[in-house]
Amino acid sequence: MKAVLFDLDGTLLPMDQDQFIGAYFTELAKVVCDEKIEPEILKNMIWASTKAMIKNDGTKTNKDAFWESFREVIGDDCERIKPLCDGFYTTKFHNVKAVTKENPLAKKAVQLAGEKDRKVVLSTNPLFPMDGQKTRISWIGLTEDDFEFITSYETDSYCKPNPQYFVSICERLGVKPEECFVVGNDEREDMYAASSIGMNCFLVTDCMIACEEHPWNGERGSFEDLIKKLENL
Repeated sequence: MKAVLFDLDGTLLPMDQDQFIGAYFTELAKVVCDEKIEPEILKNMIWASTKAMIKNDGTKTNKDAFWESFREVIGDDCERIKPLCDGFYTTKFHNVKAVTKENPLAKKAVQLAGEKDRKVVLSTNPLFPMDGQKTRISWIGLTEDDFEFITSYETDSYCKPNPQYFVSICERLGVKPEECFVVGNDEREDMYAASSIGMNCFLVTDCMIACEEHPWNGERGSFEDLIKKLENL
């Protein structure tokens, strides 16, 4: 293997996705909402703009896809809200850590992955700004220096489960899909999307997200099992 790709939410960073999303919207609303925008309206706008990123076909960055969609709904007020959102990810976003769990093995896993000159990528779905990605990895003792690169909405033009998301990572690394080892917790977004282009995959089951349409029949196990796998990779 020449590269190891790690998902973040539910993989390196243990969490219940529904709890995380709920806490995220609660904290974001404290920063953004006022008499013009109620929390439920904000939530609907964020979801609509997130869907625009997921449908992105590579013609623009996910950041542009998000804010173009957001601006269509809210108009000129977008210019007031955008800097509030940007600042959120280095401030109040840290409060969301309370609904996540510790993972003392996260750093060891990343270190093991980087042995034998392998490149290590944080292949977390690029729906968040880079500041949001860096904030979440800090909760498990990691920094951007632990990775070759981190995917984010500024740098990427595809999202999971689009296989092109993983193709674009291979292109940036200069490796073939079959030379990559993908670690994730989602049967559809990680296992199905990555394996469909020939990547090797390992499903972490601690916070697994199942998919009836695309059940994973390949390698799987707990995070501790992953550590054993990486020690012999």
